[in-house]
Amino acid sequence: MRKFSQLVLGAMLSVAGVALVGTSPVLAEKEAKSPYKVSAAEAAAILPVQTAIQKKDAAAAAAALPAAKQAAQGPDAKLIVGSLTLQLGQMTSNAQLQSEGLDMMIDSGSKATGNLVELLKVQANMAIQAKNYPKAEAALKRLVELTPNDVDVTLMLSQIQTSQGRGTEALAMLQRAIAQQKAAGQQVPENWYRAAVTSAYKAKLVPQVYGLSRDWIAAYPGPDSWRDSLTIYRQLGNPDKPTDIDTLRLMRAAHALKGEADYFDLSDALNKTGFPGETKAVLDEGIANNTFTRTKAPFADMITSTQSRVAADRASLPAQERAALAAGSGTPALKMGDAYYGYGDYAKAATLYRAALQKGSVDANLVNTRLGLALGQAGQKAEAEAALKSVTGPRTELASFALLWLSKRS
Repeated sequence: MRKFSQLVLGAMLSVAGVALVGTSPVLAEKEAKSPYKVSAAEAAAILPVQTAIQKKDAAAAAAALPAAKQAAQGPDAKLIVGSLTLQLGQMTSNAQLQSEGLDMMIDSGSKATGNLVELLKVQANMAIQAKNYPKAEAALKRLVELTPNDVDVTLMLSQIQTSQGRGTEALAMLQRAIAQQKAAGQQVPENWYRAAVTSAYKAKLVPQVYGLSRDWIAAYPGPDSWRDSLTIYRQLGNPDKPTDIDTLRLMRAAHALKGEADYFDLSDALNKTGFPGETKAVLDEGIANNTFTRTKAPFADMITSTQSRVAADRASLPAQERAALAAGSGTPALKMGDAYYGYGDYAKAATLYRAALQKGSVDANLVNTRLGLALGQAGQKAEAEAALKSVTGPRTELASFALLWLSKRS
């Protein structure tokens, strides 16, 4: 998140537009040139403070300040006293006085306040430095109203609301900042998407977190965005075992499997489901990219048992395929489609999945998900898109992620 780093306390007076050093509002008023409207009583109380500050006499200014504060009743007088209080705070390096003076200027109601937006930015920064987050939030909310298209302000408000544990409000501000950045024709930094997904995840805003995850992937389709997004889907969606396998398959297709846990989850699930070919492919990939070694538990036993089964399994496929195509139910064809998918024969897998749909007695949403993945791997983009768009029910979100993967394939 960005901060107003360009605003420092030493610049407050120039920002405020009401610097009074070297000018006597009282004398100027007598000459009918003053922009401030103060009464004679207010001017009489203010002048000693101003004179002392001009002479850099902090002690005299501090002694005269209480009377000036008490006398200041009108908005312009309050503005002037606030500015003098701020100057005295700067002169004495007194942060409390600086904050008090700034608050008086902002709250004065004077039409001569100057640049209220910049004053509020300084007020917000000072409140943050003092860890007074409610005050910082109040200032930032006013700034959002005054400068609705200021991305920095919107981001800072989101950050403050996050620190206060109000994730839903913070997320709304962050989404607004993302929209502002896009509207300005600027690229949205990746950490904004990551922060939005994290906020939605922590707040358990399930539909929003999926949508934001896809926005993140669409803008930054790398292994991290894919893995984090699909991991969140696995955690929040609580998918059944077949859906979880397909989620991990999609993660692998997006080159987003990372670490031993990902590889074990997929290889173990495939092995237990009875697909040694795909199990071996996943294990070989993990070894090839140095995620684990052949002797590393718990992979070692799985590697040994899988290697002993693959040759016989692959040799049995043609006969099983013929039997599946002759069967009255689509279940054998579905199983054969999975087997061919695991061996990387995606065109053959698609043929078997289509046969399963035609024969029936299968979960059409499951089959269409896998058909879409197989067709996508086979380079048949339009057909894959049609299959994935037909998915309904609990697998809809996964199909939406798969459609995004499909759109990103070259």
